[in-house]
Amino acid sequence: MLNRQGALTNWTKSSYSAVNGDCVEVKAQTSSSSIAVRDSKALQRPALGFAGEAWSAFVLDVCRGQD
Repeated sequence: MLNRQGALTNWTKSSYSAVNGDCVEVKAQTSSSSIAVRDSKALQRPALGFAGEAWSAFVLDVCRGQD
């Protein structure tokens, strides 16, 4: 699912962000219970949207070191 993001929203940068700004940003969308993810270098592009459960599963797998 693709989501358009507004200019005045609160995004959180990845803690693994590179010094040059190459990173992923995440924003919880409480109105639709989804998580939006975008590339900080391409803000004009739409964000990807994930269901909260799918995002949680992804984060848990990353923390466990799974592919």
